[in-house]
Amino acid sequence: MKYQINDIELNVRDQGQGENALFFLHYWGGSSRTWREVIERLENDFRCIAYDHRGWGNSDSSPGGYRIEDLAHDAQGLIRKLGLRRYALVGHSMGGKIAQLLASWRPAGLEALILVAPSPPVPMAVPEEQRKQMIEAYGTRQAVELLIEHVLTAVPIPKKLREMIIEDTLRGAPQAKRAWPEAGMIEDISSAVLNINVPTLVLAGENDQVSRGPAIYRYSKCRTKSPPRFEISSRLYRYKIGVRTRFTLACQFVRFQIKCD
Repeated sequence: MKYQINDIELNVRDQGQGENALFFLHYWGGSSRTWREVIERLENDFRCIAYDHRGWGNSDSSPGGYRIEDLAHDAQGLIRKLGLRRYALVGHSMGGKIAQLLASWRPAGLEALILVAPSPPVPMAVPEEQRKQMIEAYGTRQAVELLIEHVLTAVPIPKKLREMIIEDTLRGAPQAKRAWPEAGMIEDISSAVLNINVPTLVLAGENDQVSRGPAIYRYSKCRTKSPPRFEISSRLYRYKIGVRTRFTLACQFVRFQIKCD
């Protein structure tokens, strides 16, 4: 299903049922399909909404509009269009940074924030030359396969999932592929995230080559009024901020359960 948001059409997967909704934001190179297996485990209990960011998947592309603020406005517009009254944002990597900025605006109905291996709100310390190489790495099947082997995964993944990652990565619009390494990953939204006022759960894998657990923890610890609890659990680093509403993510890597007071 597609919705007209900010003069472009966004492709949306809307599944499940329930008063409480989970709103999923994918990573740079992904699509709404990224969350498919997670949603399959949750749709009996929650309304699950995943969409393709502009320039990715089956959403329209545009000449511009790929800053973190632009993408957050897209998400905000879609949430309003769908009339969500109680929901949690679930963002992965780039989607996590978008979710952080959106949460900082304190939108009506937001109950919690879940960040899965999120990009930090501060600029990522990636040299310009390496950022140029990132764009090139999204240009060919062979390059994407190398990324899967050495960056995106720590364990073997099923062939079907591997093909999905390759297809989603290659089909991205050129301007969407450039926008993250050229601008999005070095945008500084650290002052904005201090306005986040909902319970937050952050998850990062100990073998993650991009969003490393200890680094995320160090930043969070110095930016919150009270140090968050930080745990190493199986393959995940976890820390929680807030106790009013508790969310626990569930799939083969993360288990998710929601309890609303």
